[in-house]
Parts: sequence; C-alpha cells; structure tokens
Amino acid sequence: MRFLIWLGVILVLLGIFLFGVLPGQVEKNMNAVLNKPPYTVSERAKALQKKIDIVDLHADTLLWARDVLARGSRGHIDVPRLIEANVALQAFSAVTKTPRGINFERNTDETDNILLLSLAELWPPRTWTSLTQRALYLASRLQQAAARSGGKLSVIRTPADLTSYLDRRHHEPGITAGLLTIEGAQALEGAVENVDVLYEAGFRMMSPSHFFDTEMGGSSAGVDKIGLTGKGREMVQRMEARHMLVDVAHASPKTIDDILSFATRPVVASHTGVKGTCDNSRNLSDDHLRRIAATGGLIGIAFFEFAVCGPDAKAIARAIRHAADVAGVDHVALGSDFDGAIAEPFDVTGLGLLIDALIDSGFGEDDIAKIMGGNAIKLFTGAL
Repeated sequence: MRFLIWLGVILVLLGIFLFGVLPGQVEKNMNAVLNKPPYTVSERAKALQKKIDIVDLHADTLLWARDVLARGSRGHIDVPRLIEANVALQAFSAVTKTPRGINFERNTDETDNILLLSLAELWPPRTWTSLTQRALYLASRLQQAAARSGGKLSVIRTPADLTSYLDRRHHEPGITAGLLTIEGAQALEGAVENVDVLYEAGFRMMSPSHFFDTEMGGSSAGVDKIGLTGKGREMVQRMEARHMLVDVAHASPKTIDDILSFATRPVVASHTGVKGTCDNSRNLSDDHLRRIAATGGLIGIAFFEFAVCGPDAKAIARAIRHAADVAGVDHVALGSDFDGAIAEPFDVTGLGLLIDALIDSGFGEDDIAKIMGGNAIKLFTGAL
C-alpha cells in the first residue's frame, strides 16, 4: 500500500512538472529577450509612440501555455504589454507544424514539434492528428480571450470591425485588437476548400509554406524549394475571392515569383528581412521588394538577428530604411515575429527604441507613423 501511495505521489509530481512547469520553462528559454525592460527612450519617441496607431504583422503567442490577458514574466507580448506599448492591432499567427531540428536552410515535413507541444499543453485530442483542427483551436484561444477581456481585446474580421474599433480606441485608450493569420498552408491538409473553413473561423492572412515545402508551394527552408503548385494556385485564387491576404514570408523565391505573376490583390511579406542589409536565404531581394509594393502590398520587417543581421533596434531600422528606399515608405511595416521561438532584442514595451532608431535613420514623424502602423491599417481597411 505504501508503495502505491508513493507511486501516486511521484506520478502527480511528474504530471505537475510535465504539464505545468515544463511548457513555461520551454517558452522562457525559446522566447528570450536580449535587452530586458524597462527601456530608456527619448522624450520625442515617447510622445510619438503615444499618438500613433501601432500595428505588428506577426506574432506566435497563441502557441504558448499562458493567458494572453495576463501580464507575463516571459515571452514578448500579452494584452497588458501591447496596451502599454500603444499597439492598436497585433496579428496573431497559428503555427500548426514545425520540424525537429528546425533551421533556415533545409527541413523535411517528416517530424512534428507542434504535436509534442500540444500534448504538453493539453490541447484537445482532435488537434493531435489534424493540422486544420490545430488552427481552429488556436483561433478559439484568441476569441475566448477577447470574450473574457471586458472589451480590452477585440478580434478584427472586416474593415467595418477595424474602423469601428479604431474609432472607439481613439476615444477609449487602453484597448487593443488582434487579427488571425496562419503560418503555412499545411493547415489546409491538402484540401483547398479548407480555405473557406479557416476564413469562417476568422483567419484573414495565410502563407503557402513555413519551414518545409507543402502541397501548395515551396519554402525558403524546404528541401526542394519548389514553386507554387497547381493546388497552390487554386489556394491563392480562393483566398483572393474571400479577401484573405496572401503572405509570402518563408516562401521560396520560386513560390514568391509564381504568386506575384498572377496575384490580383495586395501581397504581404508579414515578417522578413531584406538581402540589401542581410543577405541570406530567408530574406527578400530588391526585385521582390519592388514587385510586392507594385501589388499594393506590405513588407513587414522582422526583429530577430537572422532577419536583420544585428541584435538591436539599429539593425531593424537599417532594414526598414533599405526596404523604404527600394519599395517606397508606403509599403513598409513591422513584422516582429514576437514569441516565435527566437530571441528578440526587446519585448513589445521596447518599441520606443525602434522609434528612436528610425528617427536616427532620418525618417520624419509622418513616415514613422506609416511604418509603425499607418500603412498596415490602410491595407487592412481596404483589403480585408
């Protein structure tokens, strides 16, 4: 009997560790902050940050086992920190599958990190075998948080939602909003008609691939780095018909070329770097910058070191300056990749550091307001 009691105690403690302690520790290690708050910024940057509507095109916060409504001691964003940073709109991405040994050069689709995460975080059993169900579950996380927020968090689905929310925000500070996006069309499970399922769940932007080639198109980190497939072309057409934005972040150069060759609506690179300041396989060429801009789309500059070849706001500002010089300032935005299993130079409350770096890079206040959020609001108001 004593053995059984001790076995029970051990199993309970093991369960607490595996399902209570371990997920948080994993996130803390994977989503590091290189320069921890509080941050020191200029009075000019503080004043500008307070009066502009900030938008970030990419964060993976929904993956992690913490309440987005509570101020966290780990990771990069949550609703209290978004409000403190004056972020008007945060894109929340659904990541449905990533490979073990993930890297920026070559990955297969044979392994599944998100399955392990879903088990550790006690996701519903339907998510264990279905990538579409994982996306739907992650969407429900944001929607349930909004329902519990007492109006602090809204989920944007339509231009009317966005206009109404921004009007309320300008009269009622201390609120923020989210937009649902999908990182990688593996979430469709090979069925183009699932675009409609995901749209109805609230998703408004999706990329054809993430860290591996999919049935829809190639990844810059895939094995074959193929172009857009026949199914992928159908996916893009169906997305455009539903006013879902096509995201080419992580796409192979061939896939980007194929999408830009026939897209009829704005194309977005939600979180990327530029070869002009950081030449690697993940980042966009000047030609792609110009062609994305020609669709009326946006280039969201990511914050992490591999994207910008530097560990600070100055490196981010250099990439933004190059993108603005090549594509035009009206086509540049923020795409932090907060909570994306990477180290960031600051958490969201450090966005004032970036404003200072943009000032030092020679941008005027009107252009900074565009880059920090105005361009994204204009796009979403016209294209959702």
